[in-house]
Amino acid sequence: MITLKPLKLPNHIYPIDEWKIIEARYYPRALGQSETIFAVGNGYMGMRGNFDEGVPAFQPGTFINGVYESWPIQYGEEAYGFAKVGQTMLNVPDCKIIKLFVDDDPLYLPTEELSPTISPIKFVRVLDMKSGTLRREIVWETPSGKKLKIESRRLVSLKYRHLAAITYKLTLLNDDAPIVLSSEVKCYQNNFENNSDPRQAKGFKDRVFIPMMNKSENMRIMLSHRTKNSGIGITSAVDHIISTDCDYSYKSSSSEFTGQILFSFDGKKDQSIEVVKFITYHTSRTAQEPELTSRASRTLDRAVKNEVDELFSSQQKFMDEFWRRSDIQIDGDPIVQQNIRWALFQMLQATSRADRAGIPVKGLTGLGYEGHYFWDAEIYVLPFLIYTFPRIARNQLKFRYSILGKAIKRAKEVNQKGALFPWRTINGEEASAYYAAGTAQYHINADIMYALKKYVNATGDKQFLNEFGAEMLVETARLWCDLGFYSQKDDNKFCIHGVTGPDEYTAIVNNNTFTNLMARENLLYAVKTVENLMQNQPISYAALEHETKLDVSEINEWKKSAENMKIPFDKKLKIHPQDDNFLYRKVWDFKNTPKGNYPLLLNYHPLVIYRHQVIKQADIVLAMFLIPDDFTVEQKKLNFDYYEPLTTGDSSLSACIQSIIASEIGFPEKAYDYFKHALLIDRVDVGGNVKDGAHIASMGGAWMSVIYGFAGMKDYNGKLRFNPKIPEHWNRLRFRLTMNNQFFEIDINQETVTYKLLEGSSLVIEHLGKEIKLKLDNPVRLSLKISKKRTKKKVRGVS
Repeated sequence: MITLKPLKLPNHIYPIDEWKIIEARYYPRALGQSETIFAVGNGYMGMRGNFDEGVPAFQPGTFINGVYESWPIQYGEEAYGFAKVGQTMLNVPDCKIIKLFVDDDPLYLPTEELSPTISPIKFVRVLDMKSGTLRREIVWETPSGKKLKIESRRLVSLKYRHLAAITYKLTLLNDDAPIVLSSEVKCYQNNFENNSDPRQAKGFKDRVFIPMMNKSENMRIMLSHRTKNSGIGITSAVDHIISTDCDYSYKSSSSEFTGQILFSFDGKKDQSIEVVKFITYHTSRTAQEPELTSRASRTLDRAVKNEVDELFSSQQKFMDEFWRRSDIQIDGDPIVQQNIRWALFQMLQATSRADRAGIPVKGLTGLGYEGHYFWDAEIYVLPFLIYTFPRIARNQLKFRYSILGKAIKRAKEVNQKGALFPWRTINGEEASAYYAAGTAQYHINADIMYALKKYVNATGDKQFLNEFGAEMLVETARLWCDLGFYSQKDDNKFCIHGVTGPDEYTAIVNNNTFTNLMARENLLYAVKTVENLMQNQPISYAALEHETKLDVSEINEWKKSAENMKIPFDKKLKIHPQDDNFLYRKVWDFKNTPKGNYPLLLNYHPLVIYRHQVIKQADIVLAMFLIPDDFTVEQKKLNFDYYEPLTTGDSSLSACIQSIIASEIGFPEKAYDYFKHALLIDRVDVGGNVKDGAHIASMGGAWMSVIYGFAGMKDYNGKLRFNPKIPEHWNRLRFRLTMNNQFFEIDINQETVTYKLLEGSSLVIEHLGKEIKLKLDNPVRLSLKISKKRTKKKVRGVS
């Protein structure tokens, strides 16, 4: 059972600022964690928060979404239909490096906190979420007594997909000195080999990047490589602008794996030296090196011409609009306020310019889970995007459509009809080597279709549904009908056997309740969509019929399967068993399990775990959130009470869902504790693995905990309903959403809630079961009947 301990930040190192993450002093013991926390990105390009000088570093990291290496999966014993090829996101050539030498002494940040004579006199690093930039200021004293101030800024542009920049400014404070700056590009051996933790990325013994071209000209460096197996071309390029009154010279060089511009300055006291470094990456599976270098040149030419001020100005403009549409304002909880903004900022950085790629589970902040795309995107991140930036949500669904052909191929490989989307992937092919907790999670199909339905209901984008979504619905519905069967032993109910639900500690089961419920949703939405096309869009239906070879009889089969779907229910306990046999298993001995043995997956054989009632992540509880109308209030309470003690918290995807349901059924203290656990999972390193990257899904879950939990929103089947229940110590909660192009605000305090339409003509919502019609500039303020009596309820069902 998850233990909800008070989570605290080291405020003497990380002071609380509602718009900034501040590292107030040099803190190398948290080097890996801070590289993740201070990462910047735009969904296409991501840079870990490494120091500009390149050292010290836990993991130098720059990542391009969709750039991966493939490798053959080695099995001790092969079997038909196993995934054959793995994929791992790559650490691309590092263009961030700017090394500093004063009097030929290097700027030296030690790997340990040492005496003040060795450590910097001043060190402040700031992730400014309002401007979308990373800043650092150091005051340093050299061994010879020369003092200098170093100020740097870094951004990955949210407007210009392929562009990043670093400004590096020096000022000598007490004397003249010769200064050398070495601006470098370095292609590493690649990744970091690790075989002990399946959640971390694969390393490569052989070099992955094959050199194709390198050149240095004036202040510009270009290196082109192609990945050895996956055949992806990448051009990494930098250019520079110098601003100083000091005399200087420079020389450039490049080789197959490195490039360098060496600047030499005649440094003068109180005269500043600023180097602006523009960085670009261009990648392609098809374009050759001359084309990629031409693209990189155009990007750098524009950047140098427009200069850096325009780049930072465009970043600020983008961020202003992002916060206008997406900010969550919380009065009365400064730590939560700061970290909910960090969560929103992380989701922006993981998605905004992903465009034709998916959302890596760690965003572009680290190599955890190989940089794969999971169901995390559709279930935990897309709700935020759908209601704040629907264009980005559409791009993500379009990416899923782009790999539909591979999903159809995968279904054939596992002897099924229709399409089976990969459990984990980068290029659209299944990359999960462990089928029991990978391929067997067929619910991935229904998760994607659930997100499609939510998107269409919230945006009214029927064009997307007709042109792309309908085809996915047909193929996923076909899989469910082929996978399931009518069981005489279950009163001729439609049953789905041999699957794994969200809870990966219970694998290959019959009639996983979550899977069956979500499959039913998938089937019914397919029926509704195709029938609507038949009746109202004959041209679109004809195109769909031609593309999928659809037979009308299939629609009736989908409907029949959905209507007869088996949904397990135990009449004695009045709960929904997680699957047919879950309640017959032995309850895990939590009392005698050492704390050091969590997560269980690292300390127990899977078969041992599978024999027990023990849960890695919310399963039934998640179903109650996603399909709320299929459960009575009593069933929700009984299910929650039964499954909560069995849930280990070994997955970062549980706490947010438990928070939402706890809020709905009247456990406000638990709701807040679970929410805070989800929100601070990276900031206080709850799982000890933030060094491998941020938990982007947990960030999305924190947003859901606020919107669906404390604001009490329900959007099942496209109708917005609100039942606010904010924590007692919050004075105010305010946020904005977009629904069918209507932009509106919800402002909640302890006594009232105000709904206000900001853009659009009208919007109908429900408040506490009562329908409200919002009109432009005509706010509606309503009283909240919130009981001040807070009661704790005993957990039942399991000791």
